Amino acid sequence: MNKALQTMDWMTPGANLNAYIQGTATVPILSIEEERSLGEALYYEEDLDAARRLVMSHLRFVVHIARSYSGYGLPLADLIQEGNVGLMKAVRRFNPEKGVRVVSFAVHWIKAEIHEFILRNWRIVKVATTKAQRKLFFNLRSAKKELQWLTADEAKAVADDLGVELKDVKEMEMRLYSRDAAFDAPADEDEDSVQYAPVFFLNDKNADPAEQVEKDDYEGDNNYRLAEAVKSLDERSQDILQRRWLEDKKATLHQLADEYGVSAERIRQLEKNAMKKVRGLMEA
Repeated sequence: MNKALQTMDWMTPGANLNAYIQGTATVPILSIEEERSLGEALYYEEDLDAARRLVMSHLRFVVHIARSYSGYGLPLADLIQEGNVGLMKAVRRFNPEKGVRVVSFAVHWIKAEIHEFILRNWRIVKVATTKAQRKLFFNLRSAKKELQWLTADEAKAVADDLGVELKDVKEMEMRLYSRDAAFDAPADEDEDSVQYAPVFFLNDKNADPAEQVEKDDYEGDNNYRLAEAVKSLDERSQDILQRRWLEDKKATLHQLADEYGVSAERIRQLEKNAMKKVRGLMEA
């Protein structure tokens, strides 16, 4: 077996990335005949050594593809690792009878694994969840040549090209430019700006779960007793309380007086009596 293949047994991207990349370049590229022979051995005989040789000979292509995703700020070693997973999946599914080279077949699987890794790790909050959003995410990233906002015409061109709504392009662009904020204040922050870190304003030091449950229970009971007390009133008194106290645009005494054909003072008395009755029922 080729000496480079034996050496690669002990190398992973995370251990020594430069040595790993150099090592992948020393593994010979298979000829069409060698690749087909190994593919047939794996496909028909489940020869694991053939699978291993197919994977090893294509590791350099994974490195090449992974480097094209370096703009996401994720470690290249991790991108290569994920791409290798995709390569192994592709080799396992490779059918030599289809008449295509392994590298052509594996590109989809390599990129798919790297895409998944980027979407899981590029943001704490997911920027893309549906298939359409993922397609838009990667196409929009590649379409933006410079780190600047798209113009209206550029955004429309991207939407038309990808067959999506303009609002979807604008929303994804907002997600691309968002950044995760550290919960704790950085160690080198000055005293004037350190108080803006989320750790200082997101926590409630006075919060007590027991008190919150008690408060919610008290408010729920009050709301129920109030509703029952109002139901006990006559229809006119209910309407007066509703329109005087429970609606956003409150009715005046004179408006209600005109509707019921009585004086404003009579409406005030009815309102006062209704409030007194409701209060008494709630305190009972």
